[in-house]
Amino acid sequence: MIVTILLGGLAVLALAFAAVLIRTAAARHELVPKAEAVLLGAVTNFFDTLGIGSFAPTTAWLKLRKLVPDSFMPATLNAGHALPTVAQALIFITLVKVDPMLLAGCIAAAVAGALVGAPIVTRLPVRVVQGVVGLALVVAAGLYAMKNLGLMPAGGEALSLPPMEFALAVALHFVLGALMTFGIGLYAPSLILLSLMGLNPTAIFPIMMGACAFLMPVSGMRFVTAERIDLKVVLGLALGGIPAVLLAAFVIKSLPLEVIRWGVVVVVLYAAALLLNDARKPPP
Repeated sequence: MIVTILLGGLAVLALAFAAVLIRTAAARHELVPKAEAVLLGAVTNFFDTLGIGSFAPTTAWLKLRKLVPDSFMPATLNAGHALPTVAQALIFITLVKVDPMLLAGCIAAAVAGALVGAPIVTRLPVRVVQGVVGLALVVAAGLYAMKNLGLMPAGGEALSLPPMEFALAVALHFVLGALMTFGIGLYAPSLILLSLMGLNPTAIFPIMMGACAFLMPVSGMRFVTAERIDLKVVLGLALGGIPAVLLAAFVIKSLPLEVIRWGVVVVVLYAAALLLNDARKPPP
């Protein structure tokens, strides 16, 4: 019953977000997506579905190619990857078993965190955004490297958590939801934290994808109507990302990803260095 309600709510939320996105893009004359963003959305969301993550590589590419100003990145990431992430969540929530109460609790907490974080991000000075996103990329690169070196927690076999761990998991997802609005991906920290609590890693996928799928349209509705966002890039990421998610989930299913992760580490660290360097510069 809980899963059915979540799936129905997610579908309604996605339609509402898509309506706001299209209406706002039309009003701003930004309905034509950038072709490069379509390709970027396809590549990043394809590997996101397989467990690589989309925020860090997308941020790196946006920075290296200067597709959007640095201050536009959190809004563009959250709004652009919202609909592809909804597609991921609909698939994994349907196919993978996990405690429905834990799933619903973590999703609700992440959405609440996003509601707190989104209005803060839209008002932050550019240098603060550059610094936060730059540090997030450094952390992401470290997590990719840990994964390749076998230093990530293996997890257990549990599909649910006892009361204390349950409460801690929910509280942590509130924090992770707030950090998502700054452009800091939720997948990796959620996977690590829940694995350390003994949850089956496969069962974590619907939790982390469901949390992101609910919070991104919720925060995205605020971001879409803000000034610091490029809706042509947002539409490109969405249009390229949705079919790529379906391809990865139903056709490819798995790939040897170690070499790709090392490549992402290099690119992400370079982009982080550029952002942090810009954050150190005095305002003009």
